[in-house]
Amino acid sequence: MSGTGRAALFFGPKQPFELREFPVPDPAPGCVTLRITRANICGSELHIWRGDGRLGAMASPTGRILGHEATGVVHALGDGVTTDWAGRPISVGDRVAYQYFAPCGRCRMCRRGVSEACPRSFDVQRGKPEQFPHFKGSFGDYFYLHPTMAFFRLPDTVTDTMVVSANCALAQVIMGIERIGVGPGDHVVIQGAGGLGLYATAIAKERGVAQVIVIDGIDERLELARRMGADEIVDLKALPDPSDRVKRVKALTDDWGADVVVEVVGSSAVIPEGLRMLGFGGRYLEMGTFFQGTPFELDPGRLVAQNQRFEAVASYDAESLAVAIDFLERNAGRLPLDDVVVDFALESIDEAFVAQDRGEVRRASLVMTP
Repeated sequence: MSGTGRAALFFGPKQPFELREFPVPDPAPGCVTLRITRANICGSELHIWRGDGRLGAMASPTGRILGHEATGVVHALGDGVTTDWAGRPISVGDRVAYQYFAPCGRCRMCRRGVSEACPRSFDVQRGKPEQFPHFKGSFGDYFYLHPTMAFFRLPDTVTDTMVVSANCALAQVIMGIERIGVGPGDHVVIQGAGGLGLYATAIAKERGVAQVIVIDGIDERLELARRMGADEIVDLKALPDPSDRVKRVKALTDDWGADVVVEVVGSSAVIPEGLRMLGFGGRYLEMGTFFQGTPFELDPGRLVAQNQRFEAVASYDAESLAVAIDFLERNAGRLPLDDVVVDFALESIDEAFVAQDRGEVRRASLVMTP
């Protein structure tokens, strides 16, 4: 396959990205080469860019292609690839949503049906950009799909701005909320109204919960949370003290406390506060702080005495991605799903990171131009 494509290389925390050209990979049998149309700056990339926890070690003197939350179109199909993972015919030019990681399918976790916990899922992201297949992150014009990476053809009613968050934020929220058992009658607190928090709000409401309370300090995010279905908001600016926020949640839940608290801020510092918001028998869902090196204080006696559960979820299975697409198709035009992202050109990636780091945008989305 001839031609080259651009990719933004990351060299270290808060250092400028560099755009470089790499050969467009010819897909091997069972593989797919995608042309990326847009890629979001997920909270995980923001943590890497900041160097939070131990993430500074991800920097490389040869550069690294970051990015994973994205969507694109089929550029080339490897031999044997004729359908997507739902069995629908697939062709060059079709729009798709895809898994950005590759469960091995053979380890103990995969054999038990817990592919989201496969310890080898991210092996495909390793290696220098100069090495085939070059495009191992989505901050570039292309992305390479391996045989165990699920992908689904998109319906026309699901726009790129709607689906660009599906292969991370939305699918992970669906996986986590399903695992924690959110359902009718639950009072749910969402810590953070970024991409994951907004989707968690909408998913929880669709599952028939009694109440969703969203906590954030950015007016635009809180307003969008309302539009996604939040019943109550807690503004960090109005209640800067954690104890006051805990009291507010207790008051909003008839002094009982939440049945479920979901952490999607991406900071371990908020976990003790969230645990204090739980009522007896409550469940705490941790999804935001994916990186190691930021411990927090935990009182296990509180969990035991109040029969509470702490659950952590990373990644998702193929079915959760399919459910995410169905959710978008079902709610197109009803929820503000096109309003979650804010556009930046790939050439403006440095400005996009700064804007998101400052909280000036909900979720920066890099738009690729052919």
